[in-house]
This record gives sequence, structure tokens and C-alpha cells, in this order.
Amino acid sequence: MVRRARRINRELAELYPYAHPELDFENPFQLLVATVLSAQTTDLRVNQTTPALFAKYPTPEDMAAANPEELEEVIRPTGFFRNKAKSLLGLSAALRDRFGGEVPGRLEDLVTLPGVGRKTANVVLGNAFGVPGITVDTHFGRLARRFGWTTEDDPVKVEAAVAEIFPKSEWTMLSHRVVFHGRRICHSQKPACGACPIAPLCPSFGEGETDPEKARKLLKYELGGQPGQRLRPPSDFPGEAAARADAAAHQGRVADLAVDA
Repeated sequence: MVRRARRINRELAELYPYAHPELDFENPFQLLVATVLSAQTTDLRVNQTTPALFAKYPTPEDMAAANPEELEEVIRPTGFFRNKAKSLLGLSAALRDRFGGEVPGRLEDLVTLPGVGRKTANVVLGNAFGVPGITVDTHFGRLARRFGWTTEDDPVKVEAAVAEIFPKSEWTMLSHRVVFHGRRICHSQKPACGACPIAPLCPSFGEGETDPEKARKLLKYELGGQPGQRLRPPSDFPGEAAARADAAAHQGRVADLAVDA
């Protein structure tokens, strides 16, 4: 199982060499806030919301002093905005009062902040501080079970089980690769098994569509020819190229229609 798991990780690394956090951020505070907002919504929705949020409240001190109703209105598009606003106000005040306005770089400190659990803490540690961590969101937990890495449902137990399989240096990138795969191919309801490059290694092959042509139609984001989750992707991110290609194809179809008319 361990050999197969590590082989899957290597295959995912080849499939997603550009795997990265899909939330837009410029500093640890922005990543922390964006991750809290990402609960029960898409990263794209968060990325559409945070520019206005950070323009209005650029620091923990600013956000801690925010009018709750005004903050709620800014983050309303992300859903559950009242609870999220309460968490943002609480964590910002805690950063201001207990950590000098800086996001701490230790797990034991991060999880004391309102609205911050191990998943959010590991996202911040791995991507803002370079501290290895396994991020167990719904995608990661689902794939860890499908790959046979664990039978656990509890995120903390999933994290512990996977940590026993992979070296610590791989934890952060492993998290990105598995989440990328879960969003693009190994979906919750309709996994695209027939279009999955790691199907020969997967003990759950057959849970989804196995016909290659039908499976390809289930692919999402750049693998399906659509943009990725980021508004400001890295220059080498395939989602950006896919978006341009899709736009060019659309223009070509429009031109063809004009000629036919």
C-alpha cells in the first residue's frame, strides 16, 4: 500500500507539476482570511470577494475595528457570511491583541484563533511559512479513502494516517496534488475514471464513468478546457492558457457563423 501510495504521488506530481494554492493572497493574513472564507464555497468565489475586502480592511487592526454589518455585506457572496464575519472579527482581534498584529507561524498558536482549525492552520503554515502540513479538506479525505490510504472519516485521523505514509517534505505539495485531482478528475458524485491517468493504480477504479469519451466530458477546469479557480493565476498556470484557447475557439466559431450567414 505504501509503495502504491508513493507511486500515486509521483504520478500526480507529473500530472499537476503546477499544483499550488488556488486562493489569491499576498501575505499570511490574506491567506488566513481567504481560507476561513473558503468554507462551503469555491475558491473562485473567494477570489472574487477578497480584493474589495482587503482594500477595505488591509490589516488585522483594520478588520478587528470593522463594523460587523459592513463586513458581512462585503463577504456575503461567500455564504454563511454572519458566522464568517464573526470568525474574522474574532481572529483579527486575537492577532491584534495577542500576536502583535502578525499571523503566528505555529500550529498550536493558529488553532487558538476563532474559526481556525487544523485544516486552515496547515494551509497557512504550508503556503505562507513553508512549514510542511497535510490539508485534509473534503477532496483530500475522499481521495485518501478511494486510494486506500485510510478508512477514517475524521480529518484529524486521516491526517495522521497519511502522515505515516509520506515523508514530511512531501506533505504540502501532496495536499495540493490530491486536491487538484479531486477537483478536476476524481469528483465526489461522478469521478471520471475513464479519463484518469492514475486509474491503473487506483483500487476504487470503476466507481465512476469508465468509458473514456464519456469520462472526458466530466473533466473540470483546465483539463476540460476551462479556466482554473484563480483570478490571478501564475503566468505558467495552464488554466490561463486554456482560457485563452477557449476564447480563441469561441471567436473562431463566431467567425464561421458570420461567414455561413
